[in-house]
Amino acid sequence: MTTLPPITNNPDIRFLGRLLGDVIRTYGGEALFKRIEHIRSTSVDRHRGVAGADGIELGLDSLSLDDTIAFVRGFMLFSMLANLAEDRQGIAAEPGADVATAIEKLKAGGIGREAVLALLDQALIAPVLTAHPTEVRRKSMIDHKNRIADLMLLKDHGAEETPEGDRVDEAILRQIALLWQTRVLRRERLYVADEVETALSYLRDVFLPTLPALYARWERVLGERPPSFLKPGSWIGGDRDGNPFVDAAAMRLALARAAEAVLGYYLDQLHSLGAELSISTEHVAVDAAIAALADKSGDNAASRADEPFRRAISGVYARLAATYQKLTGKAAPRPGNLTGEPYADPAAFRADLATLARGLVQQGNGPLSTGGALGRLIRAVETFGFHLATLDMRQNSVIHESVVAELLKVAGVEADYVALDEEARVALLRRELESPRPLVSPYADYSEQTASELAILRAAADAHARYGRECIRHYIVSMAQSVSDLLEVHLLLKESGLYVPGETPQAHIMAIPLFETVADLEAAPAIMTRWLKLPEVAAITRARGHQEVMIGYSDSNKDGGYLTSTWQLSKGSTALAPVFEEAGIGMQLFHGRGGAVGRGGGSSFAAIRAQPHDTVQGRIRITEQGEVIAAKYGTRDSAVTNLEAMTSATLLASLEPDSVDPADAARFAAAMDTLSDTAFRAYRGLVYGTEGFTTFFRQATPIAEIAGLKIGSRPASRKKSDAIEDLRAIPWVFSWAQARIMLPGWYGVGAALRGFEDKGLLREMASAWPLFAATLANMEMVLAKSDMDVAARYAGLVEDKALSEAIFGRIREGWQETHDGLLSVTRQTRLLEKSPALEASIRLRTPYIEPLNLLQIELLKRHRAGEADARIGEGILLSINAIATALRNSG
Repeated sequence: MTTLPPITNNPDIRFLGRLLGDVIRTYGGEALFKRIEHIRSTSVDRHRGVAGADGIELGLDSLSLDDTIAFVRGFMLFSMLANLAEDRQGIAAEPGADVATAIEKLKAGGIGREAVLALLDQALIAPVLTAHPTEVRRKSMIDHKNRIADLMLLKDHGAEETPEGDRVDEAILRQIALLWQTRVLRRERLYVADEVETALSYLRDVFLPTLPALYARWERVLGERPPSFLKPGSWIGGDRDGNPFVDAAAMRLALARAAEAVLGYYLDQLHSLGAELSISTEHVAVDAAIAALADKSGDNAASRADEPFRRAISGVYARLAATYQKLTGKAAPRPGNLTGEPYADPAAFRADLATLARGLVQQGNGPLSTGGALGRLIRAVETFGFHLATLDMRQNSVIHESVVAELLKVAGVEADYVALDEEARVALLRRELESPRPLVSPYADYSEQTASELAILRAAADAHARYGRECIRHYIVSMAQSVSDLLEVHLLLKESGLYVPGETPQAHIMAIPLFETVADLEAAPAIMTRWLKLPEVAAITRARGHQEVMIGYSDSNKDGGYLTSTWQLSKGSTALAPVFEEAGIGMQLFHGRGGAVGRGGGSSFAAIRAQPHDTVQGRIRITEQGEVIAAKYGTRDSAVTNLEAMTSATLLASLEPDSVDPADAARFAAAMDTLSDTAFRAYRGLVYGTEGFTTFFRQATPIAEIAGLKIGSRPASRKKSDAIEDLRAIPWVFSWAQARIMLPGWYGVGAALRGFEDKGLLREMASAWPLFAATLANMEMVLAKSDMDVAARYAGLVEDKALSEAIFGRIREGWQETHDGLLSVTRQTRLLEKSPALEASIRLRTPYIEPLNLLQIELLKRHRAGEADARIGEGILLSINAIATALRNSG
């Protein structure tokens, strides 16, 4: 048996754990503290192999329902505090995952700063926040955790008191006490407005102040000021695929709240600048442009007569306050005495700020000429505009088809559009797109669905007029399977003036196909070849310079399994590159990655670097969701770490020569084809080809109970159906994680590794091919977080014992095959042997997860047996929350 290295808790975990124990003792009582401490210490001793620990009962059976709920809360809070401590250690930070190191690495390979700057001139890197529901914690819990993080920073710096005069340790203790007394579960389901506010807190409180500071760092590293190539995006308020609650009103709310936040931030920064720039004409000669800006400000206060910068800023502030009033319909938070014309757009506002900056520079090459707060504000305006984050629209192609069919029928153009084949559809749509005549009539009655879709398109057009075109640039077409699916979007955009026909047509919003299933990914190159060859599309894309394609990890995984999904996404990207090269159009890939490996999760740095050669090209967008948003962007420090990683990986993936020789690449690809085929058959055979598998899944996991968590506004299934095909990928992955099976992240890979004869080739691929290495690393993490002994207890929930034994037997056997195959390929004696920090992290929290699983199973039994005590349902939901917190990447 392999001897595991000892685990030493880092000092932060010991400190915070001790404080949590003090809080439980104070507010829960000594008896509760002792029960929880007995369970904790016994479970820890068992997992660390302490002699005699196996014979000691955990004591779970003795817990009352009230004690059970308190216990689950205690273990959840420990996991949350452990996560905080690990984040402070920088476990998530990967060596070399920063821009300075990337530039040095490129330089060592003969690629200089000029090439980096040339790439950045046309680059786009965009983390896109989505409302996909995998964040189980209330925002109040996250806020308390972040306050603890801030207090720990004070402690790091040797401070004994907070700026408010409290002792630091006591302030941390108070925050933990507040966590203990804060309600964990949401009582009401989330609405879109709630999701908007949650995302806004990250964009306003983290992205807004962090990105300008990061750009200042990158400017120093590059020796030149780069353009704003990294900008956040959002789906929240625009993603209506399967979410009936996202409508025109929701979109208007999302855009208005974002504008309110960003303009409020600019006003605050201007106010601070006005206080700071007290430059007097008694000591310096002021540039004529500054004097002119000051004179037209209307600020004639005698006390500032010799302070042209302050007077100029007063005028700029007045104009921005008027802009705030115009765009939000509200008075500025700190209205001034002056009046001004609203700025027409962010460029006009930036121009005045640039005038101020040039005025400082022209005073000499002193400390006031190097940017500072004014430079950061200019950078913020360039990055965030008046919209804060670009909002994507998304809808399913089936909805577009239905709406277009109704419009054509009501207009008397085509009675049965749905019955047309693809060629006829394309011909008809292209004819309609050439005509300036609208299809929509104000005198016609349309179905509720069509009326809603038209309303949201009108809202998008209004947003362009109000906030500028950067506020909405992308329209994602889910389940895109043909050219007509994209042309339908152009036709709908045309009805609201967002597609303008003519000799040189214009599309103010880009139609973007989302290829999700394995079959869709295989068909993507043919679809994009035909799309880019349409003359009107070619003209639009040439003017824009690029066309985006989104590739979906979630549905391809649920459809074909982990290995096949990963490989098909890579093959699809590779196959698309020559299509775009032939068309002379830049390719921009949008990766629909999620938090869990089954949804494309794992290290963003490794994933971007593992992309096929010539597919990144300096332009990449990546979805961020749920608990991953809090983990990556919950604090400014974590945001800096992750944005640096995303940027450095993009530079390396775009500029480094291919690390794999073409001959080796061909051998590796052929091997991966074989592995993928075997894994696909194994996965499909279990999930879709085994009678009773759906029953096993629904009874062995808490999928039904997860629906009770108020964690998102979107339904769990696309249709009212129990079929796995109709279930959304998030609850699919989430429920397997709760049961510690993690099936979407590994099943089928074991059969593929076992059946592949040339084991030496597999080892070569693992060491020399970034894609295969990243694939195995992500799967290894999932295997380490799974537990087949605990999973067997969940399988015991299945009513048909013969069915349970048959299916779980295959799952257990598949896990062991995958485990053994991985260790053989990676030449390890145990999982995560080569990743000691991650191994220690998982081993630290495993003793805290198992008791939660065991309690959850017992509560599920009682709930499903019909016990009506409300505390049982609450305990189940709390356990789901606690297990997800401990696992970190759950759905």
